Amino acid sequence: MTTADGTYDHAMTFFKDNPNVKGLLRKKDRGLANSIRAGIENTSGDYILTLDTDMTHDPELIPYLIHVSKKYDMVSGSRYCAGGDMADKGHYYLSLIFNWFIRLLLNTQVQDNLGGYFIMLRSSLSKLPFDYIFTGFGDYYFRLIHYVQHNGLMIVEIPTIYRVRHKGKSKTNMFSILLLYLRSVFAFKFFIIFKDPRK
Repeated sequence: MTTADGTYDHAMTFFKDNPNVKGLLRKKDRGLANSIRAGIENTSGDYILTLDTDMTHDPELIPYLIHVSKKYDMVSGSRYCAGGDMADKGHYYLSLIFNWFIRLLLNTQVQDNLGGYFIMLRSSLSKLPFDYIFTGFGDYYFRLIHYVQHNGLMIVEIPTIYRVRHKGKSKTNMFSILLLYLRSVFAFKFFIIFKDPRK
């Protein structure tokens, strides 16, 4: 089967001789959060690592993420801890302001609540309520961080620099995404957290 943008076909051709790479072509329940959940549930390793494949997340950081993960349940690549940055300055500052808002409203203890570049022990991740976390788009990440903290798991941020996207074209508008995330934060704060006995 051929996909619209050819991503699946290209990946399967490139990794055809690597038995460790498993392709997953999803035809329904689309969206970033659903896709990440499906990826997690269809892997079998001890560690789960996610990153954007448009090359904004620097894959050269992966060995360090793996190294640090030996001491923590979750290691999160952060644009906003010391040493972190982002090539797109407009995006950087808008996201920084929104991160302040998330930290204030949800009382998270990390600086980058929307990153999405992380590694986590499968055994730790499996303890969390996937149905509450993996919905929507990149807003899944602040929910993931919330449950990591409230389940007493150890999380650490390491600096990462988001590079200019040079593969593919974004399908999203920054301001519409921020509006979507704003609704998601309020919904999570005032509805989901109160309903979930695990908080």
